[in-house]
Amino acid sequence: MKLYNFWRSGTSHRTRIALNLKGLDTEYVAVHLAKEEHLKDEFKAVNPQQLVPALHTGSEVLIQSPAIIEWLEEKYPTPALLPRDPQRRAQVRALAAIVGCDIHPINNRRILEYLRKTFGADDAAINAWAGTWISAGFDAYEALLAADTKRGRFSHGDTPTIADCYLIPQIESARRFKVDLTQWPLIMAVEKACMELEAFQKAAPKEQPDAA
Repeated sequence: MKLYNFWRSGTSHRTRIALNLKGLDTEYVAVHLAKEEHLKDEFKAVNPQQLVPALHTGSEVLIQSPAIIEWLEEKYPTPALLPRDPQRRAQVRALAAIVGCDIHPINNRRILEYLRKTFGADDAAINAWAGTWISAGFDAYEALLAADTKRGRFSHGDTPTIADCYLIPQIESARRFKVDLTQWPLIMAVEKACMELEAFQKAAPKEQPDAA
C-alpha cells in the first residue's frame, strides 16, 4: 500500500496512527502542501479532491481519512479500534467526530490560508481563531471523558480506539496554535497513555521523512 500524505497534516497523522495500530506497512509518499504539490496534475490524478491523505490499496485509491480508517477497521479487524457494543461504538465515533467534524475542518491549512489572504489575518488572529474552536471541542471531549464511568487509560477503555487516532493529532495542532492544554487534564492523561505506544510515536509528525 502507498500512503500519500504530508508530515504535519492532521488527517495524515490520524491515518498513520491507525495504520500503525493495525500493524500495516505502507510506502510513504510525501505530498508537500506548503509547496502546493497537492495542486499539481500528478496528484490530482491520484485524488481529484487534491487533499491528503490518499491510500492506494494496491487495487484502488481511497480518500478522506474517516473513510480510510473505517475501511482499515473493516478490512483488518484485529486489533479492533472500535468496541463491540453498538452503543459504545457510537460513543467512540462521537468523540472522533468532535475532532473530525467540528474542530479540524475549520482549522485546516486551506481555511487558515484563506483567512490570511482574504481578511489579512496575522498569526495572532489565526491562533485566536484556531484556539476558539479547539477549546470548544476539547471542552466537550473532556466532559464526555469525565462522564464515562467505564473510561480506562484511553479515550475509551484500556486499548486505543479510533477516537485516539483523531485526538492525538489535534493535540499536536493545539500546541502549534499555542493553546493552553493544562485546562483539560483527562485529555492530557489520554495523550500520555497513547504516546507510550510505538504506533503513536512512529506516527508523530517529527518522525516523518519529509518533516521540516
